[in-house]
Amino acid sequence: MTDAASADDVRPRGKGKSLPFGAFEWLLAMRYLRARRREGFISVIAGFSVLGILLGVATLIIVMSVMNGFRTELLSRILGLNGHMFVRSVTSFINDFDDVAGSIEKIPGVISATPIVEGQAMASSRSNAQGALVRGMHEKDLRRLTVVSGNIEVGTLDGFDGGDGVAIGSRLAKNLGLTLGDNITLLSPRGAITPFGTAPRVKAYRIAAIFQIGMSEYDSSFIFMPLREAQEYFRTGDGVTALEIKVADPDRVDRLVMPVAQMAGSCCDVLTWQQTNQSFFSALQVERNVMFLILTLILIVAALNIVSGLIMLVKDKGRDIAVLRTMGATRGAVMRVFFISGASIGVVGTLAGFALGTLFCLNIETLRVWLSDLSGTQLFPPEIYFLSHMPAEIDPGEVVAVVGMALFLSFAATLYPAWRAASLDPVEALRYE
Repeated sequence: MTDAASADDVRPRGKGKSLPFGAFEWLLAMRYLRARRREGFISVIAGFSVLGILLGVATLIIVMSVMNGFRTELLSRILGLNGHMFVRSVTSFINDFDDVAGSIEKIPGVISATPIVEGQAMASSRSNAQGALVRGMHEKDLRRLTVVSGNIEVGTLDGFDGGDGVAIGSRLAKNLGLTLGDNITLLSPRGAITPFGTAPRVKAYRIAAIFQIGMSEYDSSFIFMPLREAQEYFRTGDGVTALEIKVADPDRVDRLVMPVAQMAGSCCDVLTWQQTNQSFFSALQVERNVMFLILTLILIVAALNIVSGLIMLVKDKGRDIAVLRTMGATRGAVMRVFFISGASIGVVGTLAGFALGTLFCLNIETLRVWLSDLSGTQLFPPEIYFLSHMPAEIDPGEVVAVVGMALFLSFAATLYPAWRAASLDPVEALRYE
């Protein structure tokens, strides 16, 4: 053999010819990844690359799952309590609400149309006072509101229409220092008109039930009272302030705006949950996308570690590559050896990150409680995040996308070092050894 060109033409012949991605190439690739005293630093770099990809994949899965769970929980609780559409009068109150509600409920896709009286009030006790949202409803409608009726901690809704009792949230009861059977005093600016102006209306109500929805904002501010009592308290006469409508498909609620508006008449406005909560859920979506982009940088950094580790491995194995080439190994075989080495790092890190992220999401509430007890601090406080527990919802499509992206970056990171190894001139490599 006289030059590099003749070395390129050498090919293994006969039965000893190695198949692409065969056992021989896998044996060499795995041997190059194992630590030896002289090559220990390269193996350390490979270990950090695996760790980087593991953390990147796991973090992406955990964060995206928590964001999904956070959105789903908020959406289910907001829609479960507030309905999907509201019909409000453009003047004052809806007086013929029974007829309007009956007409709206006949529209295909509408589940229910509930008359409500809603207003702001100051709730107080002997020890404290705070603002509250008072909502008047019939007992049958409140029982259909399972997010409330299904989460009664103490008390009962029996005889709700006929009494003067109210149902309040657990956090509101705790803040005011009230329990079942105590009286809560409500103060509203909608009082009697006197020669000196409007006098505030003050009335005490017995606490008939205490509920816990699990969303701190609602548990600390909502009060439910009988519809007839709410009409008297807020001075709406025989009318109601709104009709709360629930539909079969909340994501396609816009399709029902026109039919509902026609049944309600020109004196009423129709608002959907998407309009009333648009800024909130848009902010959640923007935050979710930004977090995904930021955390993807972890995977890119880990992929760059694979590049640097393989380049150092190629430099260290220059003599071995030259010997393999002179013994008949093709450029493709050398390239596949180093591709397998780098891809193995990516695959191991991705699968380990997938397992870690999935296990973390499935046990996230248990881990939160354990870390809270261990650190002595309250992680994920409900006053800030609105929810009493940390949710996590694993989206299979997103997990597949994260795993696929990690594998793609890992495989792409191996191409340049593998090509560089295959392009090594065996004559030049052996000449300077």
